[in-house]
Amino acid sequence: MTNLTFEEKGLIPVIVQHAITREVLTLAYMNEEAYSKTVETKETWFFSRSRQELWHKGETSGNTQQVVSIRSDCDSDALVVEVLPNGPACHTGENTCFHNTLEKLDDTVGYNVITSLIDIIAEREQTMPEGAYTTYLFEKGVDKICKKVGEESSEVIIASKNNDAEELKWEAADLLYHLLVLLQNQKVSFYDLLQVLQKRHESKKQK
Repeated sequence: MTNLTFEEKGLIPVIVQHAITREVLTLAYMNEEAYSKTVETKETWFFSRSRQELWHKGETSGNTQQVVSIRSDCDSDALVVEVLPNGPACHTGENTCFHNTLEKLDDTVGYNVITSLIDIIAEREQTMPEGAYTTYLFEKGVDKICKKVGEESSEVIIASKNNDAEELKWEAADLLYHLLVLLQNQKVSFYDLLQVLQKRHESKKQK
């Protein structure tokens, strides 16, 4: 184990963060055993201060968290664990435990809107609600989805050639949506794309 500083009760605070969106999911605690099990299983384990016992996130709900990385702060007495969640982080069913907004001081949109869209697309494929456009695409299959990706790509090109920034934003959003539907249809995750980009970035840095 790395040289981490556990408090007098043998615990260290852990911030669990979505590896893609950077959204903070949970604040929890680990003891040495929970940390070791997290590293060993590559899924999050914590120590419950109320129950005074070790617990594996998602053991009963199935909402496990695949660990991507673990970082410590400058004093080695707090951790950030980046994860890919397999379901909501909160026992209430919310994606994050920090879902109660007390103050909103800026209208900035976070990257979590992408994961929310990905979740909706995946849910549509499972439940196929009648009348939903995403359901229609999945029913028609890969040929229709690919056709829409091609059409939206053309619209992006036209908007760019016309120097129409407002239209470009709308068409690019349409393209991204249909691309995410195609990825879901082909069982390729958005994280798979990020891994490819990361590998390319790292290879260029090494040159």
